[in-house]
Amino acid sequence: MSFATRSDMDRPSDLNFERDNYPWKPGIDYRRHPELYRVGKGEQGVLICEPYKSEIGRHWRFRTMAIAEESSKKIFELFELYLAKNDFVGADMARKYLQMGYTRARRYANYKGGKKYDDNDNYAPLERGTGDPEKAAAAKIFYNKWKAAEACSAYAQLKKKWKLNKG
Repeated sequence: MSFATRSDMDRPSDLNFERDNYPWKPGIDYRRHPELYRVGKGEQGVLICEPYKSEIGRHWRFRTMAIAEESSKKIFELFELYLAKNDFVGADMARKYLQMGYTRARRYANYKGGKKYDDNDNYAPLERGTGDPEKAAAAKIFYNKWKAAEACSAYAQLKKKWKLNKG
């Protein structure tokens, strides 16, 4: 058994991305074929699963607090709309966009230009605390909406059922 070294853990996880083993595939209409959708971890699949990517992604913005407020509100409305239609895939994708709003805004709050690694220096981690303070406020806005989505009992029930039946 081999263990990752500290330097391996500090490197971007997407450097060893295996496209063929990734459960989400471009070219699939996940509304027509929801049985092919997997919940996964965190934000996995968020930038692939159509038509949801196009429906939700066009509203995803976090440059300022005001923009983050408007964006997260619209995405949360879509989340509720998908739930009302009993569309778990859409609701889960909206939840992922809310989560991604938080994580990306936090990255820009923590790192100047949102760059976490120096790709000119063997992907060495860059200095934290050099980012944009307004992004921290935008991240908090998205965080609250993301957690509200996860706390929704209708969503939790659909997710539990989905994972039990489809993965």
